[in-house]
Parts: sequence; C-alpha cells; structure tokens
Amino acid sequence: MHLRIYIWYLLMIKKEKKMAALKIKFPEQQESLMSNQNLLILGYGMQGKAALYDCLQNGNFDNIVVADSVPDFPKSMGEDLNQRVTGVHLDATDFVQVRKLIQEADVVIEALPASLTVPIGKIAAEEGIHIVSSMYYQNPGVEDPQALSELKKELAYIEQMARKNNSTILTEFGLDPGLDLIVGAHALKELDEVDVFNSYGAGFPAPDSCDSALSYKFTWSVRGVMLSYKRPAKVIKKGKVVEIPGLEMFALQNMHIIEDENTGGPLECFPNGNSAKYAEVFGLSDQVREMGRYICRRPGHGAFWWKMANSGFLSEKPLQIGETRIAPIDFVSSLFQSQDQFWYSGQERDTTLIRVEVSGKKNGKDKSVVYQMIDYKDLETGFTSMQRTVGFTMGIGAIMLAQGKLDIKGIVSPTQVPLDLILPELKKRNINITRKEVC
Repeated sequence: MHLRIYIWYLLMIKKEKKMAALKIKFPEQQESLMSNQNLLILGYGMQGKAALYDCLQNGNFDNIVVADSVPDFPKSMGEDLNQRVTGVHLDATDFVQVRKLIQEADVVIEALPASLTVPIGKIAAEEGIHIVSSMYYQNPGVEDPQALSELKKELAYIEQMARKNNSTILTEFGLDPGLDLIVGAHALKELDEVDVFNSYGAGFPAPDSCDSALSYKFTWSVRGVMLSYKRPAKVIKKGKVVEIPGLEMFALQNMHIIEDENTGGPLECFPNGNSAKYAEVFGLSDQVREMGRYICRRPGHGAFWWKMANSGFLSEKPLQIGETRIAPIDFVSSLFQSQDQFWYSGQERDTTLIRVEVSGKKNGKDKSVVYQMIDYKDLETGFTSMQRTVGFTMGIGAIMLAQGKLDIKGIVSPTQVPLDLILPELKKRNINITRKEVC
C-alpha cells in the first residue's frame, strides 16, 4: 500500500483512541435468521469499525471477516474478535489476496481509500458478490476527457459483469454521498415541476464542543478535508450552469447562511460538488432554475480558508525547505493532525447534517418542502455521528443485500434506493429524518 495511505492509517488509529469516550462493546451473537451468510469488511478504520458494530447489532451474519493492513492487525482488534468475527492482515493492493477473500463472502463492505474503490468493485462484480461502498464510482469531480473516458469503460465493464453474475454494486452509500441522494430523490417525488433543489451535507462540532481555534474538528482524513476545500464546483443559477474554481469556493459571493433552531446557530454554506451532474442524474437539467450541493461550517470558517487557499497553503506542489521537500497541503494536514484541539475528546460531540430543500409546483400550486437529518455522537457507544451516518449506513446496505430486500443488479446509486425502505432502519439506529412544508 502507498506510504501516504499507510501513514494515514497509523495516525487515524492513534486519534481513534483519543476520540473514544468509552470502550465500544460489541453485541453478542444473535440467533441467525439467514443460512450461512458470510460478510467481508475491507478496512477497519473508523467506518469499518462502525460497520462491524452495526452488522453485529442488527444483522444476522454467521461469519464476519475483517481485513486491514496495519502492522499489528488483527491483534489490534482485541476483544472485537469473537466466534463470529475473525481478522486477517491484508495489503489491499494485493488484488490476488483480495479476490480470494471476496470469493468466500456473500456480501462485502468496502471501507478503503478511494483509489481502491473501483478496482475492488470490479473484482466483486467478476466474482458475483454483492458489495457496498460509501465512495464514488463515477466521481462527478472527474472532468479530464481521457480519464473520464477510461473510467466510463471500466464502469461499463463492472456493470456488465455484475448483471451477468447477478450481483449488486451499491455505491455512494454513506452520508454525503448517500443519505442526501436518497432523501433528494424522495423529495423530488412531491413535485410536478422543480424550480429549486438545494442539498447540504456536513459534519461540524456540536455547540458544546465548538472550542477549537477554527470552531471545527476532524472526524476523518485531514488531508481529505483539505483536498475538498479546493474542489471546483458547479451550481445552477437562473437556469444556467455556473462554474466555481476551487480557489473561489470560500469567496464571500459564493457563501450563504442557513439558520435553523436545531443546528445550534447559523451555518455558513459553500458550494462543494458538481450540481450540473446531479441535475442530469435527477432528470432536472431542462427545468431547475436553482440547484446546488453545499457543505456547512460554523461562522468564520469561510474567511479563514479563503485566505489559506489563496495564499498557497493547499497546494500539492512540493517546496524545497532546507534539505526537505514537502507540499504545503501535507504540512498543513500534519499540523492540524498533531493538535488535540482539532479532535474530539471522549465526551465531545460531533454533528452531522443532511438538508434537502425543494420548491416548485404540485397540481399547479406552489409547494416548498425541507427534509432534514441532524445527528450527534453517541456518548454511550463512543461512535461519532460521522461513523453512525456513514458506517451504519453501509451496514444497513449490507444487511439489506444479505436479506434480499434490495434486489437491483449492476451498479446501484442511492437514488435508486427508496427512502421508505431505509427509513425504518435509520429509526432503529436513532437516526431521524424530518419533513417540513414551508409556506
């Protein structure tokens, strides 16, 4: 595995120990309602651990194999290993070994770095095994014509093999992307004509845990967050696609505020995705007048990161500093990574938000609806809200596939998953989605 990925794993494991409020207690074996169901979890970072917990708590898998690459794995799993759960040390870039593990599974949860998502999905499709991932397969941020052409060919092959071998490749099945797309597809069914479609996906500190210098703390890869802070975006304004360069993401003219009594104060919102692509996915390109995908942060975040991005601190081009070469983004990531103030301590809570706003007409009358999910870290289990809404969501996907509740073959988008199917499972995990009509 690449050195950067390896280092990331080690750093995240160190931080997980600081973030855990209590020792996570995994459930005892339940009476099996399914025959010889085997689950493989690839990756035992934050999301892999949450997915394992969820599948033990709510699923009925007979055997679960967890694979990871950290040097002391599976010894590091400790009490998480039991008669149902076994651990395997695995270099996930060794696709021969990955294939052998996938062949023994009925369902796979892939919780690995994004660079491995498509290759491992390809193996699952070739072997006819269901797989769930929170990652993009067709990343809307890929715009290079050659790279896009190669990716489309690869995905066409995966689609063909999955259909041929009767398997489901459930993609983008986390928080954002994931729940936002499920809710978005459901909300659009309430309208005959769509004028406005805005969606928000975010993670930020709860009001009582907002004490760092940036009013922000990390729940996943610091470098991943930094990269997302310079991602070009596309929004739709007055029916026209507007392109926003990555370095302009935090510009004042691209920011707006949402205020909701349930979010603990106002939130700054910034464009962070290709809305034009999703307008195509939802079939809205010819009608929607306003559309955007946004992240949200506490006040002051945008002004700080606009200056940082435009001063070169997010550049990936290495600089020579004495005898060392380092990219500014790696220095910044390491600086934040090293400070406890930017990580949640045991009793501090993170917040995740999904918000979908749609406006248009229904039966010739104006109609506006807001769907919203706000979730917090569970202090009893120690799982962050980001783990709950990403890792648990992947667990739900795996359980539904094992039980035959999601019978769609090929590459499956969250937009194809009915909200009514997943809503009871979310409620069971105390993850709630509200609906409000706006006058």
